[in-house]
Amino acid sequence: MGSGKRNLTMAAVAVVCAMTVLGAPVTAYASQSIPTEPTPSPTPTPSASGSSGTASPDSTPVTNEELEAVRLKLEGLYHDAAVATDAYNAAEEKADKQSAEIVDLAHEIVEGQEKLDTLQDLIGAAARAQYRGGGLPPEVRLWLSENPQDFLEGADRLRQGQLATKGLLAEMTKTQQDLEQYSKDASARWEKLEANRKAKEKAKKKIKKQIAAAEELEAQLEDDERERLAQLEEEAAQESQAAWLDSGILDEINGRATEQGKKAVKYATDQMGKPYEWGAEGPETYDCSGLTSQAWAAAGRTIPRTSQEQWRQLRHIDIQDMRPGDLIIYNSDASHVAMYIGDGSVIHAPRPGRTVTIAGAGTMRILGVVRPDA
Repeated sequence: MGSGKRNLTMAAVAVVCAMTVLGAPVTAYASQSIPTEPTPSPTPTPSASGSSGTASPDSTPVTNEELEAVRLKLEGLYHDAAVATDAYNAAEEKADKQSAEIVDLAHEIVEGQEKLDTLQDLIGAAARAQYRGGGLPPEVRLWLSENPQDFLEGADRLRQGQLATKGLLAEMTKTQQDLEQYSKDASARWEKLEANRKAKEKAKKKIKKQIAAAEELEAQLEDDERERLAQLEEEAAQESQAAWLDSGILDEINGRATEQGKKAVKYATDQMGKPYEWGAEGPETYDCSGLTSQAWAAAGRTIPRTSQEQWRQLRHIDIQDMRPGDLIIYNSDASHVAMYIGDGSVIHAPRPGRTVTIAGAGTMRILGVVRPDA
């Protein structure tokens, strides 16, 4: 068997092993993306000279059908990595929020304890004053007083002091209750924070395994096979875009960008050529939702961090009504997002190994469109 065939066989075996380790795909779409034809039998590992990136003269050419199977497997692996990246980003966002809440609660506890100490001092002083003035019955103190008016005024102040003391006691009780609640809330948030940290680590491991499996699969290909694979990817994208445009949809899309939308588009296009990195929000690297969220932050609008939350929380609009700056959400699980920039094109951070680039809006499976601004 030629080195091209051997390498492709190794690639298929590597993917099967990777998928066995990783478990079933996250979504139905991911499982559909991976062909179900029987896996070729393992073959001996080629020597270093046999995997140098140049096919030997007697090698059997790898067919386009076989490369298409590799393309679909890669698509499935990177899709699952994108799903795991969204889970990682969501856990990170929640952890950051919970950490800030814990800090706020800590401040509340400190302030509450200081307030409680002050109230206890005031109540102690009031009690001592009442004790010093409360040794004789009121009628005896009136009889002994040289100035009855002074006595009556003093009695009135005593009553006011007693009422104030009751108020201090009530406030102290409420402060103690508040402190207990703050402590319970802080404990609950610590538990959630720990759970989100574990979720982040789990997602991180899943991302790394999926990307490693994809990179290993690509590494098994010869140079000419990689070129043909890239050509197949481009052809598949062009076919999808052509089918989308043939529907006549572009004739219906004529929305004009708002000032905020223009700012978001400018920010995104200024990032052209920067590498994709999962979990990244710039300024040097981005993942898909990191790019869109930062672009809109630059335009003065805070939007959710992940593509799934962008789909869930932002206003949905009909695709024919979209305008530059709107976000197109892709795949049935909302695992990818791109920004519409007009003329049927989007800018996005595609996947590991790629850079921020412009692509046809219809090159991927569109779930829907959301609008960050009013």
